[in-house]
Amino acid sequence: MGGSKAYPYGSTAAVRGHVLAALGVLKVTTADQVHRLMAPGHKDNKAFRNALLDLSRHGLTVSEGSARDGNKLWGLTPLGLDAAAEVLGRPAGEMGSTARGAARSGAPHAMAVNETIIAITRTPAEPTRPVRRTAPAAATVPVPAGSADNAPAGPARPAAPASLLAVPVVRAGVGSVSSWSTEVVMALPSAGRNRASVQSDAVLHAPEAGVPVLLFEVDNCTESADVLAAKFDRYRRFFRHQTKDHRGRELPVWRTLFPPTSREGHPPIAVVFNPGIRTGEQALKNRMNRVLDLTREIWSGRWESMGSHGSEPADGYRDYSDAIPLLITTLPRLQQHGPLGEVWWRCGHRRWETPTDALANPDDHDAWAHRDAERQRRRQEQQEQERERARQQAPESGWGQKRETWQTQDDQDDKGAPAPALPGPRCERCGGPRASERGLHHEFAPDEDGRHCPQCRINEQLIPTTLRQSLFGRRNK
Repeated sequence: MGGSKAYPYGSTAAVRGHVLAALGVLKVTTADQVHRLMAPGHKDNKAFRNALLDLSRHGLTVSEGSARDGNKLWGLTPLGLDAAAEVLGRPAGEMGSTARGAARSGAPHAMAVNETIIAITRTPAEPTRPVRRTAPAAATVPVPAGSADNAPAGPARPAAPASLLAVPVVRAGVGSVSSWSTEVVMALPSAGRNRASVQSDAVLHAPEAGVPVLLFEVDNCTESADVLAAKFDRYRRFFRHQTKDHRGRELPVWRTLFPPTSREGHPPIAVVFNPGIRTGEQALKNRMNRVLDLTREIWSGRWESMGSHGSEPADGYRDYSDAIPLLITTLPRLQQHGPLGEVWWRCGHRRWETPTDALANPDDHDAWAHRDAERQRRRQEQQEQERERARQQAPESGWGQKRETWQTQDDQDDKGAPAPALPGPRCERCGGPRASERGLHHEFAPDEDGRHCPQCRINEQLIPTTLRQSLFGRRNK
């Protein structure tokens, strides 16, 4: 096999590193899964099988059984776990357990978790160095079964030169093997020696894809929906637990394990259903709806009404500060469309969405603040328009009344009606006109003094001005 004395199966250091990294994350896996996760560009998994055999000779890997599909299952020894920590660049305390004994039962749950990680990561196949081929250039090769232009009959096409051969294009994935952690244990606050805990099947850290942290629960549909839903209540209990930082400020305990999500609420959780061949389509839908109903209090948030605005209906927002964003999907859907497609159903939303849209909160406080700012802007525009109309109508109304009065006066003048007399001098005493008026006895009025009207002059003449005049009256001239 072209091996050496230390590695008789002929494995290379690069492939052995791939195997240790994959086993450090997946804990128990097959050579085929390591091949698809780490280097799908290789022709087959023979190089990885050889690397597993070479590592087992050095006490780093061990095989304890086979999966239900017949493939041999491999895991790490404690020494191999330390070697995997070195390859991944992680502290040995964060590597978890070695999953000893899981392979003896076929590890169906671990296999589903591995397939979920492979379906989301989708490691691109690196092109290898072209190999000189002895076959003529006109030879034909079958179209790969997974290619988009594959016909049912499996046609053949002329083979391109070796230098032009390209790796089949696959849908983009998220993260890499170093972005994952499995069997992450989160201890709950409890009294006594038996501390309760909740364990995530896998945790993804992919800030480059807008997912700082995403927890995964993989369900093989073997336990009841009530058991699965009860696990999310333990998640919320852990997320609510508070601690203090080095400055004495309170912060959630989960912030000591995971980075901030940059969104309101607790870290999101994705539930991946793996129906297999046992669960039909309708049974799967019923199970998903059952889990959705049982966890409604956990993901729905709290509605905060902000009242109505005029004739508009009442508006408000949802407070997600104590809610867990819950995403649902299936393993076949992930394998077919990839993690960046519309494969996620956010509980509370109404359709399949991309991860970015599924994690968004279109009805939170920020969305309400945007709607409220838009309403205020419309009200300001309406008030400005009303003030502008008032400014335009006020001058037109005043000048219109004046023009109407002048027009009526001109019409009366044209008909011969007497024009209104201009006001003359006013009396200093009563304010009336100083000129004589019809019906007034002018013969009794004193002579004009240029200050009073005739009546005021008469009244002034009758009023005594001295004590003698008050007692005996005025002298007759």
